[in-house]
This record gives sequence, C-alpha cells and structure tokens, in this order.
Amino acid sequence: MSEENFRFEVTHICKQSGVRTGRFYTPHGVIETPIYMPVGTQATVKSLSSDDLKKIEAQIILSNTYHLYLRPTSELIKRAGGLHKFMNWDRPILTDSGGFQVFSLSKMRKVGENGVEFRSHLNGDKHMMTPEKCIEIQNNLGSDIVMQLDVCTEYGTSYKDSKKAMELTNVWLKRCFATQKNPKQMLFPIVQGNVFNDLRLESLNRARDYVRCGIAIGGLSVGEPKEKMYEVLDFLKDKWDGVPGPRYLMGVGSPDCLIEGVLRGVDMFDCVLATRIARNGTAMTSHGKVVIKNAKYKDDFSPLDDECDCECCKNYTRAYLRHLFNAGEILGARLVSLHNLRFLINLMAKVRDAINNDRFLDFRKEFYEKYKE
Repeated sequence: MSEENFRFEVTHICKQSGVRTGRFYTPHGVIETPIYMPVGTQATVKSLSSDDLKKIEAQIILSNTYHLYLRPTSELIKRAGGLHKFMNWDRPILTDSGGFQVFSLSKMRKVGENGVEFRSHLNGDKHMMTPEKCIEIQNNLGSDIVMQLDVCTEYGTSYKDSKKAMELTNVWLKRCFATQKNPKQMLFPIVQGNVFNDLRLESLNRARDYVRCGIAIGGLSVGEPKEKMYEVLDFLKDKWDGVPGPRYLMGVGSPDCLIEGVLRGVDMFDCVLATRIARNGTAMTSHGKVVIKNAKYKDDFSPLDDECDCECCKNYTRAYLRHLFNAGEILGARLVSLHNLRFLINLMAKVRDAINNDRFLDFRKEFYEKYKE
C-alpha cells in the first residue's frame, strides 16, 4: 500500500469551533471535507444515474462489498474493468468491508478468529468471509478506499462481548493490512468498542500503527440513542492526535447528525437514509421532514424546499410529487431521492463555507432555528 496516491491536508481550522475543512487527494479526484457520501449499494445509487450524481455535485460514492461479492461477483466486475468503469463513475469510490451486512442480513452466521461463515440472503448458499477474502474482493472492485473486515455489535451488547468483538476486529485489521498491497487503494482501519469508552480508546490505539491516510468509526448508529453516539464521539474528539487522514463515521446521515458529527471532528459520512426514506415519500428539507403523501400537500403548489436548487425543487411542486406517489409512479421516488441527496451534499457545502469563515457555531445555531425533526 502506497501513500503516494493519497494525501490529506487540513485547509482551515475554524476559530469559533476548532473544527476543520480539508482536501483528501485520491487517484480518482480530490474530495473536499467535511463530506456526505451517497450510497450506491449495488453499484448504483437507487434510481439515479452517474450524470444525476454529478449534477448534484456528489464528490464520492460508497458501494457494498457484500452485495457485489454475491451479485454480480467481484470477478465479473474486475473483468469489466473495475467498479468505476462498470458503473460509469470516474470519481472516487469507497467500498465497505461487508462486515455489517454479514451481521445484519444473515440470520445464520458463525464468527471465529479466521473470519465469518454466513449464508447468502439471496439463496441461502454458504460463504466464508476472511480478512484476506474481504481485501481480495475490494481489490477486484478497484475502489479508492477500502475498509477492513470488522465485527459490528449492536447497542445493548455486553461489555464482555463488545471487548471480544473489538479484539477480533484488531486481529483482522493486521491481516487486512498484510493483504492490501494495491498502491491505488487506501485501507481504513475501523475503531470499534460499542459505547464503552475504554474499549474505543483501546481500539483506536491498536489501530494507530495501521493508519496511513484515514480511519473509520464503526458500530454507531446501530440502535443507540443519538445522545449516546454523541458521547462516544465527544470522548474520541481529542484522541485523534497523530492519526493521519480523514475521520469517517460509518452509516450516519441525518441532517442533525451530520452537523453534530462535524462539531465532534468527523470529516466523512455515509448513510442509505436519504434514498430509503425518499422511496417512501419522505423528504429532508431546510425546515425538517416533509411526508409528501400527506393530504395537506394536495393543493400545495410550492417547491419541496424553497432553499434548494435541485431539479426537483426548481421544476416540480409538492402537489405534483404527492400525485406521483399516490399514483404509484416511480418518478416520485426518483425526484425525492435526487432532492434528499442534493440537500445533504449542499448542507455539507454550507458547513465547509461556515468553517472556512470561522462561523460554524453560528451556522449550527441558524440551522436548528429552522430545522425541526
């Protein structure tokens, strides 16, 4: 693994809040941080094309190792020229390790020191995911950022089991690191430990030797109250000294959590929430959630969000969107997906601007004055 193709520079530290903006250089382009990454689980951000994503200024997208391993297979994607070519996306891609999907989708799984044995959610076939296999799959995919295989524990897991999972994650990190040799890919270690601060600190300290340009925080947003997640991030906030690269909070993507994550030192976020709720007719707006199927929008000829510049908000009304969902038209899901992603991407652009102008705390206050959960 080479650091020559990757570099992270802090561009500004906000005098008001102490949080930072940065630039993360990768083989497929520069990422301005803090950043929200749309999720293209199966080599597609559901209902949107690569051109759509570029129009809403997506800088990087995430795809899923587990799903692409099962279908269409990483070998096929490698033969197609890699994931970038396969899905016609020439900007950076991050692939997760598949660990979370193994634990959340597979009812039959067996975790051991060598890896995890699981059954496919598609057809029940048995598979074995080892740290080496995880890296091999991501090498085939050709993503810019690759994640180590880790053990994710849900909220409420005992201290003993959380410690065991954290220690196994560290064992797997060493094996992932030894396997990852592609100079055009950067491996991110993952900090685990559930909500136990001493385990989080131990996990971070064990990961330090394997961090080259970037680290991830896993095992949050898995059922715990937001306040508990913030407590963990608060604890870690002053522990990052000497850890190079961006800090990536995995699986977090509601507007308020993005704001609070940045406040606590996070540089990168991803989550399926924006597109998942969009397909059910729920939009994220500057003033909070809008459930567009509600009857009160039947005669509402205003845009979804009058502060948004997306295709949906510039060209269509709430009344029309409500009609699309009630009529079962797929255009409704597509337009609201486009809007939700643009809303989050634009929110992070405003966050970067506020940081660069030393007014992030003012921006946070203004955000909450309008935004109602």
